[in-house]
Amino acid sequence: MDRVQVSIAGASGYVGGELLRLLLFHPKVEVLQVTSQSLAGKFVFKTHPNLRKRTQLQFSKLADLRPCDVLFLSLPHGESMEKMRGFKKIAPRIIDLSADFRLNRETDYEEWYRKPHACPEMLKEFVYGIPELHRQEMKHANFISSAGCNATVTILGVYPFFKQGLVEADRTVVEVKVGSSEGGNSPSPASHHPERSGAVRSFMPAGHRHGAEILQELSFGDPIRIHFSVTSIEMVRGALATSHLFLKENLEEKDIWKVYRQAYNNEPFIRIVKDNEGIYRYPEPKLLTGTNYCDIGFTKDEKSNRLVVISAIDNLMKGAAGQAVQAFNIMHGYEEGEGLEFPGLHPV
Repeated sequence: MDRVQVSIAGASGYVGGELLRLLLFHPKVEVLQVTSQSLAGKFVFKTHPNLRKRTQLQFSKLADLRPCDVLFLSLPHGESMEKMRGFKKIAPRIIDLSADFRLNRETDYEEWYRKPHACPEMLKEFVYGIPELHRQEMKHANFISSAGCNATVTILGVYPFFKQGLVEADRTVVEVKVGSSEGGNSPSPASHHPERSGAVRSFMPAGHRHGAEILQELSFGDPIRIHFSVTSIEMVRGALATSHLFLKENLEEKDIWKVYRQAYNNEPFIRIVKDNEGIYRYPEPKLLTGTNYCDIGFTKDEKSNRLVVISAIDNLMKGAAGQAVQAFNIMHGYEEGEGLEFPGLHPV
């Protein structure tokens, strides 16, 4: 069987590097080109040293992209929508890892990103990129927009309860702790080692743009309110969401297990982690490094009707590149785990 020919626009960053790593070892993929405006002509392993002796690809200019079967976009936010009409002429299928096409409505984009959308006619053509929510649409999609990492770790943790209408609509509180790789590979004062080391920095206590995705995917047509905060901590990869749900009914633990099993029992990349002993009783981001899993745990506050959900991912994998490859597999009718078999390491 001929392999699917793919290219990556914007492959010099952390997400682009992870995407390239996965696609190089995908048995049904041939990587044609990877682009970087500033590194054109240089070998990719100069930027992604883990790929030494694994590829001799060199970065190309964006303008030099040739036709391919699937184009992955890992460009800075705002660039994909500016160039999307041209990208459609290069590839019949596109998977965009930026935020440009995650929201269904032009008005929502303008509200959260404070600028008009450059290609609003295509917003409805993109399928929102969490496979566990939109698998059927992905099977027939030509355009997929990968979800934000903070949105992914939050949505997957609480989705089954919102879907079944078990949660009070306006009281959910979510705190996400994230690693430094979420900020990308461009240095800034915030990433300078003396400033970043040891940090527990509440950089977005309100108004984080991933909140728009969470509201979109959890509302099911009814108004909801999510009180959402993000804090950076001293970790390179990973995101851990602690979500406080206020239940409409006083569910017992066995009922909570039933809700999760009904939603996720057949999901290849969702694991329910809730043990009574040991140090890994709940999800731990470092154990997910390099994997496409989302681990979900929970505990019920017996003195109230509050359910605490703990969910964890590798922000560069299930929160970006891994999830994009999972969507690619669904789009082409492949096994979802193709190219995503790495189970993680212990100890790390």
